[in-house]
Amino acid sequence: MIKPGAKKPSQGNKLTAKQEMFCREYLVDLNASQASLRAGYSEKSHAIIGWQLLRKNIVTARIQSLKQERAKSTQITAEYVLTTIQDTIERCKQSEPVKDKDGNVTGEYKYDSAAVLKGAELLGKHLAMWTDKQQISADVTLSTKSDDELDKMLDHAIIALKAGGKI
Repeated sequence: MIKPGAKKPSQGNKLTAKQEMFCREYLVDLNASQASLRAGYSEKSHAIIGWQLLRKNIVTARIQSLKQERAKSTQITAEYVLTTIQDTIERCKQSEPVKDKDGNVTGEYKYDSAAVLKGAELLGKHLAMWTDKQQISADVTLSTKSDDELDKMLDHAIIALKAGGKI
């Protein structure tokens, strides 16, 4: 007999309904914290739960599977995305005639530098020309800490970082 409040036994290689919902919600915005909240996990601990779920092989495998299904159904490939960005950059670099509300050319031209720069930024990220770095430092003696203590320390550090604080 399982005591009230006790955890259910592990289901092995099968996702729970909440885990499946988390996987689907994660694909919405790739935000584990928000996905766990939308999947019905606790409002108090959804950030940690999201992080923990992404550490489970069965969950990450399901997310990859869902990504592949979505890519097939939408027929969106990396090549398509890169080509679209490139086409948009070229269009925005050209001088476009400005039209009035009736569609008549006014004789003025516009150049969308913001769109050109954003497209170039996306292409640069794809080519790993630059990366966003975040430096975290902490003085900890790891050799004397148990795995459970290390997990707790890491959980606290993640919560502090998400809240904009320091470790």
